[in-house]
Amino acid sequence: MSDGDSMQATVPVASDAGTLADPFGPAEQELEEQIQRSLFGEILDWMLVPLLLLWPMSIAITYLVAKSIANYPFDHALDDTVTVLAQQVKEVNGKVVALLPNTSRDLLRADDVDNIYFQIIGTRGEYVDGDRDMPMPPPDEEKPLPGSVIFRNDVMRGNDVRIAYTYIDMKPRNGGKGATESDLALVQVGETLDKRVEHANEIIKGVILPQFIILPIALALVWFALSRGLSPLAELQRHIRERRPDDLSPIDSRQVPEEISPLVSSLNDMLERLSQTIHMQKRFIADAAHQMKTPLAGMRMQSELALRQTNYDEVHRSLEQLSKSSESATRLVNQLLALARAENQTPEAKPFVPLELSELARNVVQDWVQASFTHRIDLGFEQPGYPVMVLGNPITLRELLSNLIDNALRYTPAGGSVTVRVGAGEGGGIATLEVEDTGPGIPYAERTHVFERFYRILGNQAEGSGLGLSIVREIAQQHGATVDIFNNPRSHDPKFPGSLFRVTLRGEQRLDVIEDIG
Repeated sequence: MSDGDSMQATVPVASDAGTLADPFGPAEQELEEQIQRSLFGEILDWMLVPLLLLWPMSIAITYLVAKSIANYPFDHALDDTVTVLAQQVKEVNGKVVALLPNTSRDLLRADDVDNIYFQIIGTRGEYVDGDRDMPMPPPDEEKPLPGSVIFRNDVMRGNDVRIAYTYIDMKPRNGGKGATESDLALVQVGETLDKRVEHANEIIKGVILPQFIILPIALALVWFALSRGLSPLAELQRHIRERRPDDLSPIDSRQVPEEISPLVSSLNDMLERLSQTIHMQKRFIADAAHQMKTPLAGMRMQSELALRQTNYDEVHRSLEQLSKSSESATRLVNQLLALARAENQTPEAKPFVPLELSELARNVVQDWVQASFTHRIDLGFEQPGYPVMVLGNPITLRELLSNLIDNALRYTPAGGSVTVRVGAGEGGGIATLEVEDTGPGIPYAERTHVFERFYRILGNQAEGSGLGLSIVREIAQQHGATVDIFNNPRSHDPKFPGSLFRVTLRGEQRLDVIEDIG
């Protein structure tokens, strides 16, 4: 793999570090402060409130329909009465008379409930027969054609009445179309509304009274249906509560309704992630214990050996080994603590701030100069001629770069070189942090695994715990960055192709005046 630019491994990370949110922050506190709502009660409200609102509307509509139904037969009877009465009106010797037999008059007055009134007015407006005080049609009303019956509501003797009236052409000619006002006689028949109201009330009682029985039954059925429909939720709750605390197996979604299936699927996904997390934690603890066992066993063995030695040189040699083992144990503990801090980092604890990446990288490189002298490695630093601004946590970014430099120094042979390089994309949209070495390189197949905890490439004799790149990955994820691994494009030694670690961060827009970014 001599062409490093064509082969790379990328660690996927969060999309936007600036929007990292604490899952147990203010949003959850606000939810806890809200009153807990009942799904049963909310559905019941949405069903009963419209039902209870529609019920009075139904009563009002029923009342209007009942009045219309009650008016129709009575209006039809009034129409027949006024038509029959008009047939009895004749003109005798130029005078309008009503040829009403006594039986007809008695029939008009025979109603025991409603009061019946009638009136006949001659062609000259003179009273002919009936009730004199019966109200006349509105004077501004256009007179209808003779023979047509018109209805109106009016008041007579303090009572509401329904009046039907018609005009009679006493001198018919041309089919009544040429009748003048002086040829028309008026016939009116009216009745009070008592019987109509009584009939309408009977209809309303017949329709509404059953509703008072049906409504409670409907409410009970709605309550029962909701209880029955939500019973799978209660069954699911019981099933989950009966589980053992260590049971993270998926919930069977075949026994739940289709609407609850997405909820069960989400719970199963969460249980799977939780199971994986617990498995990783257990593996991490086991690996950490195993890794700690080696330096601790070495320290114990060297200390016991030193206690048994009487020769100064042998004691000194044992103490040197003891020092190396303690140094290895200390480094392992520090890396475990660094990884734990990186995994549990929250923006609230250490918020992101604008910082100049070149200055941060230069300070970190200076901290490793003495170590590079010890390893006899040329440690270099390159930066652009302008500020490279990023939003980040300066402490964790220093930790990230320190682990990359430490990794490069450990795997680069004596006489090699390690270069730290800071760059920026056009316009300052992205910023890059590179650590380049002339070591043995990382095979392409291994590049996705080297970020795993305690992972060591087979055949590698360099000292290390396998945690440094895991820390790099965690910190990069928190910053929404990507970490790519390439072969060193500047190395031409097939035996030592070298490695190039490139961290790509989201950059601030390039500014000539740094103070403007605040």
